[in-house]
Amino acid sequence: MPSQTPFPENSVFIPSVLIAGLIGLAFVAAPDKMSEHTAALDLAVKTNLGWLFLLFGIGAFFYALWLAFGKYGGTVLGDGETPEFSTPHWVAMMFTAGIGAGLVTWAFGEPIYYIQTPPFGITPLSSEAYEWAHMYPLVHWGIVPWAFYAIAAVPIAYSIYVLKRPYLRISESCDRALPKTGNSLFRVLIDIFVILGIIAGTTTSLGIGAPLLSALIAELTGVTDSLMIKISVLLVWVVLFGSSTLRGLKKGIQKLADLNMVLAGVIILILLFVGPTLFILNMTTNSLGLMLDNFFRIILWTDPIEKSGFPEAWTVFYWAWWIAFAAFVGLFIARISRGRTIRNVVLGTIIWGSLGTMSYLSVAGGYALHLQHTGVLPLTEILNDQGLAVMTAKIAAHMPFGKVSLIFFIILCTIFYATTMDSAAYVAAGISSKTFNPEKDPPLALRFAWIGILFLMTLGVVLSGNLDTVMAITIIGSVPILPILVLMCFSLTRHLKDGM
Repeated sequence: MPSQTPFPENSVFIPSVLIAGLIGLAFVAAPDKMSEHTAALDLAVKTNLGWLFLLFGIGAFFYALWLAFGKYGGTVLGDGETPEFSTPHWVAMMFTAGIGAGLVTWAFGEPIYYIQTPPFGITPLSSEAYEWAHMYPLVHWGIVPWAFYAIAAVPIAYSIYVLKRPYLRISESCDRALPKTGNSLFRVLIDIFVILGIIAGTTTSLGIGAPLLSALIAELTGVTDSLMIKISVLLVWVVLFGSSTLRGLKKGIQKLADLNMVLAGVIILILLFVGPTLFILNMTTNSLGLMLDNFFRIILWTDPIEKSGFPEAWTVFYWAWWIAFAAFVGLFIARISRGRTIRNVVLGTIIWGSLGTMSYLSVAGGYALHLQHTGVLPLTEILNDQGLAVMTAKIAAHMPFGKVSLIFFIILCTIFYATTMDSAAYVAAGISSKTFNPEKDPPLALRFAWIGILFLMTLGVVLSGNLDTVMAITIIGSVPILPILVLMCFSLTRHLKDGM
């Protein structure tokens, strides 16, 4: 097993483990009390900083375009060697690390929320509500969120492969934006906040995923859903994470990612060609028109007068979730992008990433809306009475080919979540390592340590049983990541100008 020295960077590792571990223990010991505190912080952030998240979204998008089409786009992230991974493998790992876990959770459910509480004062459950409900996920999982990943990946890759920095740390890509006084302290704080952001974003995904897989298993087997099944799901993930971790990046994460892409493709093809094909194609075409016609209105809408809460509950939440993940996924994309140009990384991330998410969401969301619209399943009632996980399980059980498709979906979800946690542990271990060698994986012991922390955090939020709490963790964890991303972009710009 290729690995580095097993010693962590204690100034980063110890505080990160202590903070994350204490929060996880607090959730396990007092889930209700922690849920109250988390909800209060979440409300404060969304109320006072929602506008900032939206402005940052448009700024990140235009900065990514500048990187891709400006004079620095041809800069090679390396010494001119060919890319380490082929494009199919590169896309598969990027896609599954970046969104897989969340996508399988929300693809069916998000449109059903929207038809009941649509934006812009649209009448709930109306024809117009259906159209906007199908379109809105394409924005929340589209080009702007993938731009967050792109603007994080390029500075890190530049630091590793051009500047030859011996660390897989965000702080290294912020160097030109940091003051000389207190520089070491700023670097340590940046890396600690990044790790906590990774933990927050991943915990949100896993905290939503455990109830989902538990409900899917209950739907398949007929057994009563329970806390024991949810905990068993977490333990199965740990076993999968452990086996993948032992095999490393190329033999572990890459293989799981490739398998995920195949399974996701199978699910989409089944829903599209055996399901309501014409309905899905018409809705998708219509949604593309709606999105192009209202793109800037949507991503900058704060609803300042009516104050319906829609932007805060959805767009701000999604931007925060993607930002919390940006450092983690940016590090991971940077690690697998050696030999590619800046233009290739930016456009590949945005185009391939958004194409994958939008394709999946268009088909899965269209299928769910068709079930609701035709009365095959009363999805709004199921969602309101039994929750997102149960509703998703009911939809999966009604897919063409019945239990065969349901089993495929369960395997897809299991591996998607396994890949997400494995990638998160990989990156967190890299950040908290003393050194970094692009030819080797981070220390095995550190990866297992972070898997343990992720398990503890997820167990805590599962015990809370509160979806709002799970989502709020992301909002809170994203706040310090936003200014860090700004520092990264500023530092990269300086390096690029100096290098020309």
